[in-house]
Amino acid sequence: MKKFSILIVGLFLFQFAAAQEIINFDDAMRIARENSPTIRQARFSLERSQELLNAQEAALNSRFSLNVEPFLFQRSRNFQALLGRFNDSEEKRSSATFIVAQPILLTDGTLSLQNTFQYRDTQSEFQGDVQNKIYSNNLFLSFSQPLFTYNRTKLALEEVKADLDYSYLNYVINELQLEQQVANLFYRTYQNKLALQVAREDLSNTKQSYEIIENKVNAGLAAKEELFQAELNLITSRSSVQNSEVTLQNSLDDLKQLLGIDLYKEISVATEISQDKIEISAERAIKLGLANRLELRQRDLDIRSSKASLIRAAATNEFKGNLNLSYGFIGNDEAVNQIFDNQDQNQSASISFDIPIYDWGEQESREKAAQISVMTSEFNREDEKVNIIIGLRKAYRSLENQSLQIDLAKQNVKIAQQTYDINLERYKNGDLTSMDLNLFQNQLSTKKNNLVDAQINYKLLLLDLKVQALWDFEKDRAVDIQKQNR
Repeated sequence: MKKFSILIVGLFLFQFAAAQEIINFDDAMRIARENSPTIRQARFSLERSQELLNAQEAALNSRFSLNVEPFLFQRSRNFQALLGRFNDSEEKRSSATFIVAQPILLTDGTLSLQNTFQYRDTQSEFQGDVQNKIYSNNLFLSFSQPLFTYNRTKLALEEVKADLDYSYLNYVINELQLEQQVANLFYRTYQNKLALQVAREDLSNTKQSYEIIENKVNAGLAAKEELFQAELNLITSRSSVQNSEVTLQNSLDDLKQLLGIDLYKEISVATEISQDKIEISAERAIKLGLANRLELRQRDLDIRSSKASLIRAAATNEFKGNLNLSYGFIGNDEAVNQIFDNQDQNQSASISFDIPIYDWGEQESREKAAQISVMTSEFNREDEKVNIIIGLRKAYRSLENQSLQIDLAKQNVKIAQQTYDINLERYKNGDLTSMDLNLFQNQLSTKKNNLVDAQINYKLLLLDLKVQALWDFEKDRAVDIQKQNR
């Protein structure tokens, strides 16, 4: 019967373990990238910027359009001053216009080819109510070029490209920040898992000491008060295991929420926290950070955007001109098949200027405001640079200090384990009370937890330095942000 019960429990534990999904850190990051609301929002912004750039580039190609007026009827009565009387007229018209327009990025001009075909049927009392029917075709090539002003088409294209770059950098930064958030919660969850293991080891040791003192009391070799103290230690140890289980389950729920996993899905975390010390130079870390940090590129884009605004501000009420040239042919006839027989040339050339006289200082004030924005953007970049250097210096110091803490924690665990083993023998020989043994047992558990904490903190600090410098110091290579987004 006892073997059968053990078999049932074993089968239950096997089914429970099989139902659990064990995830490592890479699995957690993959799930987080798919489900994170912040990443999804940044991805939507990136896609939006890409589509805007596609639209802006498409607008640089030739545009084809057809305007059709199938039918127009108009009857009117107008006073003719020359004749001194009113004149009744009637018009019927149908027309179609085909246009090919090609923007020119280099000059901000526009080259257009236009053809208008038209049919008109007119009748007027002044002309003796004679009905005039005529077909006409007007084909011409035109060129329009702004003068003495900035290239609006080119500036708009550059701004859309800068917006896409900014969205991409924001997306990558959000991914790196998400990696830090996931790493912090993942390793803290694993820390709680190991703390539960330590608590269970402590419970096992406490049970062993309880059985020893129980046998001594039953044999009359120890006072009954020792058994009471051992029982109290056992209850305390069981309480610690329960508290550790609750802490672990709470952290697992927090991890599920961050990763977007079903709260009722059973998961467990697994990783390797032992870490060899990485030799890192503070000067090299700072140099890499200043060369790779995406925030500096964002500040550069802010400066570019401010300078674009300065260009627009300087163009307020500006002196500018416009050059228009056209050349074409027009033909008309009562017979549609003869409209090209006698064509006349249509030519035109014009140049115009907008000359501001006085704007009460509007242009000057707008330009000064834009210049201040440029200076602010440049100041923000320098301030960002200082923050990056300070952050890297702090991260480096923390990492070096944590490496020392790991060495100290390993020594403490070794000494605490030897101390516990020695005093356990003394306890077995009756030279030590259960209360004294419990102190050494708690000391061992504390030192083991401290070692786990130090190792996990080192992993997190190494990741923090990786994010701040955009350099993987474990593999000694740059962080492949392109690969992260595929």
